[in-house]
Amino acid sequence: MAAARSSHGSTGIGGAKGSSRGGGSARMSGSVRAVGRALHFPVTGTARGIRKATHAHGAGESGLGKLIELHAVNGAGDVMITVALASTVFFSVPTDEARGRVALYLAITMAPFTLLAPVIGPLLDRLPHGRRAAMAGAMLARALLALLLSGAVVSGGIELYPAALGVLVASKAYGVVRSAVVPRLLPPRFSLVKANSRVTLGGLLATGVAAPIGAGLQALGARWPLYGAFVIFVAGMFLSFSLPSKVDSAKGEDKALLAADEEHLHGPHLKKVPRPGLRTVGTAVTHALAANAALRCLSGFLIFFLAFLLREHPLTGESAAVSLGIVGVSAGAGNALGTAVGAWLKSRAPEIIIVTVVAFVLGAAVTAAVFFGAVLVACLAAVAGFAQALAKLSLDALIQRDVPELVRTSAFARSETLLQVAWVIGGGVGIALPLNGTLGLSVAAGIVALGWLTTVRGLLSTARHGGPARTRVT
Repeated sequence: MAAARSSHGSTGIGGAKGSSRGGGSARMSGSVRAVGRALHFPVTGTARGIRKATHAHGAGESGLGKLIELHAVNGAGDVMITVALASTVFFSVPTDEARGRVALYLAITMAPFTLLAPVIGPLLDRLPHGRRAAMAGAMLARALLALLLSGAVVSGGIELYPAALGVLVASKAYGVVRSAVVPRLLPPRFSLVKANSRVTLGGLLATGVAAPIGAGLQALGARWPLYGAFVIFVAGMFLSFSLPSKVDSAKGEDKALLAADEEHLHGPHLKKVPRPGLRTVGTAVTHALAANAALRCLSGFLIFFLAFLLREHPLTGESAAVSLGIVGVSAGAGNALGTAVGAWLKSRAPEIIIVTVVAFVLGAAVTAAVFFGAVLVACLAAVAGFAQALAKLSLDALIQRDVPELVRTSAFARSETLLQVAWVIGGGVGIALPLNGTLGLSVAAGIVALGWLTTVRGLLSTARHGGPARTRVT
């Protein structure tokens, strides 16, 4: 019996020790899991926060949230390639040689692009059932071209230029398709201008995050930003197919024609025309498109002209790199502010908004030309970025209001293509001018004045008449 009690006691003590060891193991395992959660929280928490923001107000259910995320990926990949090419073509050589190299870059890449860009919209009109595949194809093409560029930026081979042209064309093709897709993904009670502002903000935020990362990768070697772009674009390719299948639906759509004849305003099939153009969009849209083209031309001009001007003549007390950074940040901040204001204004009086912001830019350009100085240059960059964003969102609102639904996506595709051509023209003028600040900004003021004077009367007239009576989405 004593032995039994001893045996029983021994068993109890052993069980207690085993229980103690098991409890300690469980506590340790729990601690490891807690540490793991703490280490993962910055990533998972940020991801959940981003997803919550992009999918808010019905954007998750409609699919707009997925497009916002895809556009953010697109912006991050583009800025990686921009960092690599800018360092190779612009920063790595003296100013005089850089002007020649950039001029050659424009001639070999931008000139063919101005010929290809008008074709992009009509070609994509033929792919209404394959928009997700088109966006994925644009992502894959840039991923493969980034790998090709990773060798060219080191060797300096001639393949850099056709590869850069391919990246440019693929990027603009993506932009055209994205513009055509947005109307298909509108959440309930969402205006098109509000949806576009969200998509644009997503791209701007991703660009702001990716730019310093790209600069850090550039410090490791010229290839590394391009390797980063490859990874990002591959991710974008898969993300493209996560968009809702309705973006591939062409139900109720037709081709739009870009002119303002009253006899064509009721649809392209009531009267046959020998050649498709955008004649179903209305006078307000064509005037707004011309004003936006002037602002986009100004944007291309300022990018190239100020890049060389500030490299040769930096802002007072600053280095060339810091001067370029100040102007770049000012333009980016203005663009973001314009996008935010556009979302707040929704679609109220878009004609008046366009006339006002173009006049505002004209005043800023004239002031900067007359009293040329560091502060005014930065202010002009900010005002130009603000106006470009707000005017583009107002153009989107006009297309939504005045263009029949059956041709609306085609109108977006073709108008975006024309705006890209205007940017290329402005860039060409900027690279050709001598590096004189007053002269350059006077030319900039002339570009804006031409756009404002040729469109203000038409826009104010359509604003007074209120445009065609159509149901608006608020």
